[in-house]
Amino acid sequence: MKVFALLHHHSQRSAFMPRLRSASLIRVCASFLVLLVVIFASPLPSMAAEVLQVRSSTLLQIGDRNRNYSVRLACVAVDPVNEEAAVALLKKAVPRRKRVNLRPEGNEDGVLIARVTPLDSDQDLGFSLVTGGLATQSCNSD
Repeated sequence: MKVFALLHHHSQRSAFMPRLRSASLIRVCASFLVLLVVIFASPLPSMAAEVLQVRSSTLLQIGDRNRNYSVRLACVAVDPVNEEAAVALLKKAVPRRKRVNLRPEGNEDGVLIARVTPLDSDQDLGFSLVTGGLATQSCNSD
């Protein structure tokens, strides 16, 4: 009788074990799937836009992984007298390959008009030119 009870107890455990294993496998797979989503859905630093060239006091050449854009700084007008100083300020603020954040404001003749902010700064480049006395604000504040 004891042998039968032992066999009966063993058969109940073996029926429970496959369910336990499949539940664990489902949890592991779900955790792996969540990890993959977090890794691939988060923005990667290498995908940020980069300054390729300062072309003038208000025009930048910006590139991302596979495209290049001409970007005009939004809401600023630089007096021709201050052109060289403004270009020097921009080259110092955003040297080649500096990563930037673009906030588009419009488009004119294939040139993107945007507020451009270096990723390590809170101040956009147009505002830097205005506060430096090299440009005037040419549109209303937000």
